[in-house]
Amino acid sequence: MITITTRADLRHWTGSARATGKTVGFVPTMGSLHEGHRSLMRVARSANDAVVLSIFVNPLQFGPSEDLDAYPRDLGRDLDVAAAEGVDVVFAPTVSEMYPEAMVTTVHVAGLGDDLCGRSRPGHFDGVSTVVAKLFSIVGPCFAYLGRKDAQQLAIVRRLTRDLDLPVTVVGCPLVRETDGLALSSRNAYLAPAERAAAVVISRSLRDVADAVRRGERDADAIRSIVTRAIATEPLVTLEYAEVRDATTLGAVTALSDETLVALAARVGNARLIDNCTITIHDTGVEIDLGVIATPAESEA
Repeated sequence: MITITTRADLRHWTGSARATGKTVGFVPTMGSLHEGHRSLMRVARSANDAVVLSIFVNPLQFGPSEDLDAYPRDLGRDLDVAAAEGVDVVFAPTVSEMYPEAMVTTVHVAGLGDDLCGRSRPGHFDGVSTVVAKLFSIVGPCFAYLGRKDAQQLAIVRRLTRDLDLPVTVVGCPLVRETDGLALSSRNAYLAPAERAAAVVISRSLRDVADAVRRGERDADAIRSIVTRAIATEPLVTLEYAEVRDATTLGAVTALSDETLVALAARVGNARLIDNCTITIHDTGVEIDLGVIATPAESEA
């Protein structure tokens, strides 16, 4: 595995790989790698000849009062994790390398980024979209692997890729949970022990939704109420939103049909945590995607 820190060197490396007929798999991250990231690397490794992982804490997606400075960073450990998963290249640029001049161009995906997490994080998704567009331009034609835990982000990246005709195939990969159900996130490191125990109510609320849907519940208001009631039982957790949306357009729905996203965000101490499940209604039944559980050894890695 090699580490590349400049845009020019990464563009040259991926271009050379494709020139020899290799496919390139790309996993964009902000580091502080956990089993969710590992799962993306494994899928990329199994499906491609060459794998690139980026590690870049993108300042454009953090608001003035958000946790840019406190965001967990451990490049040495991240490099060990990437090497263990068979990554070929880690792209770890500095902020000045990614943004050598003040940015006067941003990428805005109208509608998709203004609601849900965008309500409390204005400008966040413009920062995400801008850095993703830059990374896709630098890496070039590839398969990009993103986790479905960040469902809104995944929808936005898919739309900007399609609208801008970027030569990238975006692959959504399963949300990964710890053994007690908590969705893996770098921000879980912020949680004190009592907060960590309380945070499990977030995933439990989605399991309550899944149980209700299996019993026949289809009303969006009723599903939101299930989440709200569950979160209210835990005083250390404050619900920011619970929404039921079309999984592709993120538009509001009144009832479950086709593929529907149930998404929520909550505050637990200093951490803002998100979670979701996807519910697909078939003529023959219901499919509920709550993600996958990591093994204890993997979730501690």
